[in-house]
Amino acid sequence: MSASAFIRITRPHNAVVAGLTALLGYLIATGTLTPPSLLLAVTVALITAGGNVINDLYDVEIDRINRPERSIPSGEISLAGAKLYSVALFSGGIAIAVLTTPLCLAIAVINSVILVAYAVLLKRVPVCGNMAVAYLTASVFLFGGAFAGIAGLVQNLSLAAITFLATLAREVLKDAEDVDGDAAGGARTLPMVIGVRWTGVLAFACACGAVAVSLLPFGDWWGPFYLAAIAVVDSVILFGAARGAMCTTPACVRESRATSILRTGMFAALAVFAVAAVM
Repeated sequence: MSASAFIRITRPHNAVVAGLTALLGYLIATGTLTPPSLLLAVTVALITAGGNVINDLYDVEIDRINRPERSIPSGEISLAGAKLYSVALFSGGIAIAVLTTPLCLAIAVINSVILVAYAVLLKRVPVCGNMAVAYLTASVFLFGGAFAGIAGLVQNLSLAAITFLATLAREVLKDAEDVDGDAAGGARTLPMVIGVRWTGVLAFACACGAVAVSLLPFGDWWGPFYLAAIAVVDSVILFGAARGAMCTTPACVRESRATSILRTGMFAALAVFAVAAVM
């Protein structure tokens, strides 16, 4: 076992971005950041990392085909080590959530349960697994807003809706990329049920929904700068989804880089929200 393997398996980039997104959610809900709000970032980063570890733990057979370089299938981390590591990360995240608010703690516990359920069962249930991931991603905004109470959570509902739809688009396209490995590992994903082409069409429809919600006049951050900037980001999201919608095979989806383009658009959207919130 190597220290670098324990870092890589947590997807540190994703965990850190998720933590910063929680701070962004609080910033948008309140217009400010406070030292105690840093607890949100640590909580989300630890729970996200725990979810990534347990997902790799239950996907080891699939990853032997799709991602053999990952820490567990490559032998850098044992199954037992991964189990203990995931428990430690989840426990640490929930322990820190106790220091926030009851509403934040409730979201942290619920999301931890969903992350485990996703790894154990939901990933292998068509659509349910995709929706679970989309909810978990969107709920980070709700978690950040909840630090300011119910009013803060409500303030961020539109952001959560945008994130849910854009993430759902990316997740179903990721499944389309991995059809061969998922089938070998016993998973049954949406592209196996309706085909790669219709999965791409569904992803494009979700992306269109996210774009439509992003243009609606919700929140104090809505204004000329936001509309101009989000229009550029929306174009990137639609471009990525459209490339995926034109594919009929897993190889085509991978070569289109649709999921990478969507991820870029989503990260750019976070930047737009952050700037618009403080202007």
